[in-house]
Amino acid sequence: MSIPRLYTDAPLAPGAELPLTPAQAHHLGAVLRRAPGEPLHAFNPRDGEWAAEITALRKDKGAMRLLERVRPPAPEPGPSLIVAALKREPMDWLVEKATELGVARIQPVLTRRTVASHANTERLAAIARAAAEQCERLSVPEVKETQPLHTVLDAWRGGRILAAAERRESAPIAALAVGSEALLIGPEGGFTGAELDDLAARPIVSLCQLGPRILRAETAAVAGLAALQALAGDWAG
Repeated sequence: MSIPRLYTDAPLAPGAELPLTPAQAHHLGAVLRRAPGEPLHAFNPRDGEWAAEITALRKDKGAMRLLERVRPPAPEPGPSLIVAALKREPMDWLVEKATELGVARIQPVLTRRTVASHANTERLAAIARAAAEQCERLSVPEVKETQPLHTVLDAWRGGRILAAAERRESAPIAALAVGSEALLIGPEGGFTGAELDDLAARPIVSLCQLGPRILRAETAAVAGLAALQALAGDWAG
């Protein structure tokens, strides 16, 4: 039986007793059927991962006691994902998979053809946290508030952004992966011609291809992130 992992912002130190959130207590007791005295792990990127035990658990309340550190903190830089807000189900799925693929942050944006008017940041952050607990990473990606695409690009101070442009002549992602810090994925209907012209004119953006087929937005995001991690990220060693 696997040991549950719980993310917490609280400082982690031997002997510390920390309260569980209502959601954590409910999941441990009602879903996983755990009880006081059983083991779990607590983690965050600042303090690493710690062995712990459940000391109290009842309905939506509980506590855990930290024992010893089993994994030191380590950098998890990861790329950023900038993605046109999708409908609820594909957006939820994408946040989970992007977390598993190691992204550092997720920035939903609004474009001309975006179907969704916003993304529920609180819900998506909870999905990212649960995915981080399952995939054994120490950090949880930051989920940003939805903003217009041009606002995000105008304020960008990071490295190069690769924008998937399925209907515009551009280099394959393999030729541009090294040195890129973010992947930009458009809406289900794709970027408009004017949006592609604007992207191509920005020095921080490079248009790229994700292969010969037209992909769904969530598929393109996962495929592009996997390519970035394999070519220039933590899959490359």
